[in-house]
Amino acid sequence: MELLTIGFTKKTAQDFFEALTNAGIKTLIDIRLNNKSQLAGFSKQADLEYFLREICSIRYIHEPLLTPAEEMFRAYRSKTIGWEEFGRQYKDLLRTRDVSYHLDQSVFQERAVLLCSEPEADHCHRRWAAEHLRDSWGGLDLVHL
Repeated sequence: MELLTIGFTKKTAQDFFEALTNAGIKTLIDIRLNNKSQLAGFSKQADLEYFLREICSIRYIHEPLLTPAEEMFRAYRSKTIGWEEFGRQYKDLLRTRDVSYHLDQSVFQERAVLLCSEPEADHCHRRWAAEHLRDSWGGLDLVHL
């Protein structure tokens, strides 16, 4: 089974929605801390949920268990902590929240994609979230769109 990830930054709406459709996505799981910002453009939560449903017939879920803690995110943005420390803290947070236990694993069996903003997964917390679920549940192949 595959677990996919995608970021919306540097993608047009057309590229974004076509990527989801072409990948056969059934459920998009939004793991952004700030998903209501006007800066999010077409991916602002209420708009995104509508577009996904109407354009692609994709279900939208916002999953706060997979979002970074606000203070962690603020420390990283202000350069108080670096990328590696941010990652260590985020991975600890996933374990503390026991996300692999609390999340409904069946949702991830419906051709799901984790959404965040960064264009590339190698410098985004969605990669660590996907790796955590893969390592906890097993049987997941990760694909970054």
